[in-house]
Amino acid sequence: MSGNTNRQVISTSKAPQAIGTYSQAVRTGSTVYLSGQIPLVPESMVIISDDISEQIHQVFKNLAAVAAAADGSLDNIVKLNVFLTDLSHFPTVNEVMAEYFNEPYPARAAIGVAALPKDASVEMDAILELG
Repeated sequence: MSGNTNRQVISTSKAPQAIGTYSQAVRTGSTVYLSGQIPLVPESMVIISDDISEQIHQVFKNLAAVAAAADGSLDNIVKLNVFLTDLSHFPTVNEVMAEYFNEPYPARAAIGVAALPKDASVEMDAILELG
């Protein structure tokens, strides 16, 4: 398969390495598509803990690391998708998210799922728009 020359693969060791056939992020023009992040600690590739708050914090740290590798930040996120194995954790997502984002907040979806990779309780992906 020939590659698309308009796409730039984004990669950083400060976020978990891809555990499949995907890139941590792909930039095309001024838009960056971040792959889903689960609460893996990059150095150990192990889920940070069973605590949902710690898992959510780790996911935001991982997203921030990939965004930084694309010369952006969480402030550049225009769309955030949140996947939860238990939607009762959604209030915790809002609490933790308030520590990482300022208004105007990104558009967002929250989706309940049966399972996530490595038995994580939360996964998030995002779209960034760089200036």
